[in-house]
Amino acid sequence: MTQEEIRELLVETDVIQEGHFVLSSGRHADIYMQCAKVLQYPKHASTLAAEIAAKWEEEEIDVVIGPALGGVVLSYAVAEKLGVRSIFSERKNGEMKIRRGFELKPGEKVLVVEDVVTTGGSVKEVLAVLEDLDVEIIGLSSIVDRSNGKVKFNYDFKALLPVDIKSYKAGHCELCKKEIPITRPGSKEK
Repeated sequence: MTQEEIRELLVETDVIQEGHFVLSSGRHADIYMQCAKVLQYPKHASTLAAEIAAKWEEEEIDVVIGPALGGVVLSYAVAEKLGVRSIFSERKNGEMKIRRGFELKPGEKVLVVEDVVTTGGSVKEVLAVLEDLDVEIIGLSSIVDRSNGKVKFNYDFKALLPVDIKSYKAGHCELCKKEIPITRPGSKEK
């Protein structure tokens, strides 16, 4: 798929929403990307997962991991395309952990996936967990890179769709100044 075809799919499935949003990072924006809306359709999840898997076809990967909640469905779909295991990480008492009996064996090659990367916070938390283990981090992918390439990781990052969406620090939000009602669509509060 081309980036334009991916964008069209996200528009068709109401992923791209307009208003005044508080992102899970705590920043404010006039556009919100709710990738769960596209991932609710197995056909679309499979298509996007195939696009991500194709970006890593030259790499040997043993397991795909995604942070809960946004990365759970995507990690499963990408792992299915690669023919490998899928696990997820989640927060317990505010700290990212690998739980539920999931284990990574020494030397396993791991791909990290996330639906949307804005500040990279959740992905960086997953990477920190993985860096404490004896595994090889191959890289990471997302459907959308809201930072438009500005977020930097110590690993190869391959997004399907880089997007530049203006966001504001909470105390400096142009939308707040205009008194536009706030929506908090994310899965965590800051």
